[in-house]
Amino acid sequence: MSPHPGSMSETCTRKDFTRRSIAWLLWGLPAAALILGSFVASVPRMLLWTPAFAVAGVACIVNAAQCGRVHCYITGPLYLLAAVATLIAGMEFVPLRSSWIGGAVIGGTVLAYVPEWVRGRYVSRA
Repeated sequence: MSPHPGSMSETCTRKDFTRRSIAWLLWGLPAAALILGSFVASVPRMLLWTPAFAVAGVACIVNAAQCGRVHCYITGPLYLLAAVATLIAGMEFVPLRSSWIGGAVIGGTVLAYVPEWVRGRYVSRA
C-alpha cells in the first residue's frame, strides 16, 4: 500500500470506524456493558451483554465491509455469535456459562488481531 495521498491505505484509514470518535459508542460503551455484566446475575447479564455484543458485532461487520479492517472480519461474526449465545444461555435454552462466552470472546478478539500484525490492517482490494 502506497503512503501517498489518495492511496488505499489513506482511504481505508479515513473510513475506519476504529480510528474515529464514534468508536467509543460502537465499542467503548459495549465494552463497559460487558464489564458491568460480568458482575451481575444471569438475567441482567443477558440484558447487558446481548445488545452490547450485537452493537459491537454489527459495527465490526459494517467496518469490515466499508474499509476492509482485517480483524473486523473475524470479530464481527464472533460478537454476533456471542450475542446469540448470551441470549440462549440467559434464557436457559442451553447450559453455557458466561465465563465460556467471555473467554471465547476475549481469546477470539486477541487472535483476530494476529493477521493484522502479520499482513497489515486492511484487506487490499484490487
